[in-house]
Amino acid sequence: MAMRISELAAFSGQEATIRGWLVSLRKGGKIRFLVVRDGSGTVQAVVRQEDAPTEVWERCADLSQEASLEVRGTVRLDQRAQGGVELAVRDLIVISDAADFPISPKEHGVDFLMDNRHLWLRSRRQAAILRIRSQIELFLQVELGRRGFVRVDSPILTPSACEGTTTLFETDYFEQKAYLSQSGQLYNEAAAAALGRVYCFGPTFRAEKSKTRRHLVEFWMLEPEIAFASLDDVMDLEEDLISALVRHLLKEAADDLVVLERSPQALLAAAQGGFARITYDQAVEVAVQAGQPVTWGEDFGSPQETAIAAAFDRPVFVHRYPTACKAFYMQPDPERPEVCLSVDLLAPEGYGEIAGGGQRIHDFALLRERLAQHNLPEDAYRWYLDLRQWGSQPHAGFGLGIERTLSWLCGLDHVRETIPFPRLLTRLYP
Repeated sequence: MAMRISELAAFSGQEATIRGWLVSLRKGGKIRFLVVRDGSGTVQAVVRQEDAPTEVWERCADLSQEASLEVRGTVRLDQRAQGGVELAVRDLIVISDAADFPISPKEHGVDFLMDNRHLWLRSRRQAAILRIRSQIELFLQVELGRRGFVRVDSPILTPSACEGTTTLFETDYFEQKAYLSQSGQLYNEAAAAALGRVYCFGPTFRAEKSKTRRHLVEFWMLEPEIAFASLDDVMDLEEDLISALVRHLLKEAADDLVVLERSPQALLAAAQGGFARITYDQAVEVAVQAGQPVTWGEDFGSPQETAIAAAFDRPVFVHRYPTACKAFYMQPDPERPEVCLSVDLLAPEGYGEIAGGGQRIHDFALLRERLAQHNLPEDAYRWYLDLRQWGSQPHAGFGLGIERTLSWLCGLDHVRETIPFPRLLTRLYP
């Protein structure tokens, strides 16, 4: 029975079998060094001509990068070796060779790597990013569960818009129009009225013709929603979750962060909590002073977000945006109706918005009025209006973008590396 490379250290002096892929082969006289990975770790397998059978020695003479192998040998502790162990090879079986593997250690252009994304995932850096992504997704769901949240999966096919009609992907649905989901939030609100604290987690789609380093056409969001909650409750939850997540990664994903050359110091301020909180009005002043002017009433673009976030060494909440630049369902501030109880969370180091949310309108008449103002068909939102007619209550929530969060935590230059198979404005392959 083969074991995982990550388990080898517990079997020092014993014989073990591993299965994996060849990362590199180095020859030196009567000794050969095979670096093998299996997804759980990497180990150096040492083949000595004097110890290995002749057929094994000859078999590993010209192995190709990414050949799949079964290797049997004795586990030896060696602090100089990656992972602290090495394998003294007794037997080696080539399961499948990989001659002329297209991605070599040399430099390749972005387009070439994206065309070969299915193979690029095997690189050490890309594997580290995917492991951290998995850690983020698992931790956040476990943490929400610990806080009493119930996962309720929302539909991907919807009859109406959530975030605006200009970024909808339309599809035929048995002689009706349907759209790919922009957010699970509206359905979350129905579930929150049943269960109190809920979240959904899944892919969302925006037909946004943007080529910035922060945009994907298909991305994943974690979206909690809380009944009887306020804007402050949302900000408190976001801060608690993100701070706890950073602490978790600094502990459990330290090796992968090293692979990505991500300095722990860059994340420590977020781990300690105490995120900055400023109003939209204050954020406008910060942007203007930084040479990124914005007209009051407009949403911030990437340059303004970068300038605002640069003023802080930790994430910053910008709250109470103008009502006119936010979604139809945002609750107006009762003390100042021209702004709404909305909030965006901006990550430091120029990564911009990673989460957005706020308090929802809970008044039937006001929501109906907003639908009309946004030229949205009331019939399509009848069920959503129903939530305000029977047992309505103040409620709030947010959506956390997994890819943007991962991009910040890993220190990546472009969001395309944060998802296994990115969908961009000009890319649908592979």
